[in-house]
Amino acid sequence: MTREKLESLLANHERVTVEFKESKSAIPENVYETVASFSNRYGGYIILGVDDNGIPCGINRNSLSSMKKNFVNQLNNPNKMSPTLYLSLEEFELDGNIVLACFVPSSSTVVKCRGRIYDRNEDGDFDITDSPIQVENMYARKIGAFNEHKIFPFVEDSDLKLELMPAVRQLIENKNSRHEWLKMSDHDLLISAGLYEKDFVTGQKGYNLAAVMLFGKEPTIRSCVPGYITDAIYRVENSLRYDDRIRVQANLIESYETLMQFIQVHTSDKFFLINNTSTSVRDIIAREVVSNILIHRDYSSAFPAKLIIEGDCLRSENWCRARRHGNILEDEFSPYPKNPLIANFFTAIGRSESIGSGVKNLYQYVPMYSDGGKPILYEDDIFKITVPLSKAASSEQKSLTKLTERESKIHEMILQNKEITVEEIAEALGVNRRTILRNVQEMKSKIPLRYDKKSGLWSLS
Repeated sequence: MTREKLESLLANHERVTVEFKESKSAIPENVYETVASFSNRYGGYIILGVDDNGIPCGINRNSLSSMKKNFVNQLNNPNKMSPTLYLSLEEFELDGNIVLACFVPSSSTVVKCRGRIYDRNEDGDFDITDSPIQVENMYARKIGAFNEHKIFPFVEDSDLKLELMPAVRQLIENKNSRHEWLKMSDHDLLISAGLYEKDFVTGQKGYNLAAVMLFGKEPTIRSCVPGYITDAIYRVENSLRYDDRIRVQANLIESYETLMQFIQVHTSDKFFLINNTSTSVRDIIAREVVSNILIHRDYSSAFPAKLIIEGDCLRSENWCRARRHGNILEDEFSPYPKNPLIANFFTAIGRSESIGSGVKNLYQYVPMYSDGGKPILYEDDIFKITVPLSKAASSEQKSLTKLTERESKIHEMILQNKEITVEEIAEALGVNRRTILRNVQEMKSKIPLRYDKKSGLWSLS
């Protein structure tokens, strides 16, 4: 860890991936619970010798050696940690105070502390050992393989809606008239798409979960994926219940059409001239939201996906295997496929684009549709998207991105001098460097603010 990284962590308070401990002469016992919870979730940073606000209070220099040694010994004690972990504490000096820091990576297995299982959320470390559902979900998160490859050896052609193939071929041709799949038989197309495969561990051959989800008849899907459902709700007049509701349990190809129609019925359409073509921005936004619900959910979970049109907002929720935690910003998103077989098939038929394009499209087109509003994309166990659909919703969203008085002053100083340093800003405003770093981090979630360390220049675009 670098000093700059440490200072950035201290400037941004405790959160789901950062824990501060005000310890001066010994390792707090609950540190090991935090190590376990970080290992079981997203990983994170533990910093010793600072208070809850990230202000260094220091560690007794005479205790440094014993604290480091005890930390390593306890993590390698099978009675304390299972499996044992090899981690160490790094030493830093800040404003004359010694602090110790450690990065805990996310583990590929469930880690226990004193035989108990801990999980992490915004409020800290929680013992979930006696909660079977939470423990089951944790073990499911740790499975490395994509469950869309699970083979169902007794699923036959008659269990699938292969009568959809002519329409699928037409969609493929509309997207790419030279696509190799157009030259294949239906069975060869399914093999090429990875929907019919062989498990080289068990030797089983057959249709996999991706095939069942894309082409399955409803009884087939209910048998193979009993928890699968998408709940679409329109709630405007009757805020306590709903004005319209459909529960979608069809295969993904048909579900896509049903959910798109639901959005089209209950939202207004707006056309814009894009590349000299009149384009329905509403349909672009709807496509990205619906595709995300269908492509990127974790089908091993019984959590029902939701599509909710409520007042001036369109919201969606679906269970996913999160790889990070928090808001997804346009310029910091690192895409990864959650169900690559299904995602590739949707791309081939023109119902989605390359991985990551959905985020960019939402950030590009939602402001056009809602008169300046921005989407909110939040990744955790439940992946959430919120899209403002009107000027009123846009105004509410804008209030969340309004700069504070000090942030406005920092913004003005950067506009006047792109080479200004954090130290110069802190001196001008009469606060310490750490406060300015915290303010800048908050500003980055509201405006396109960047700092290039190589050139030493700020950027506001």
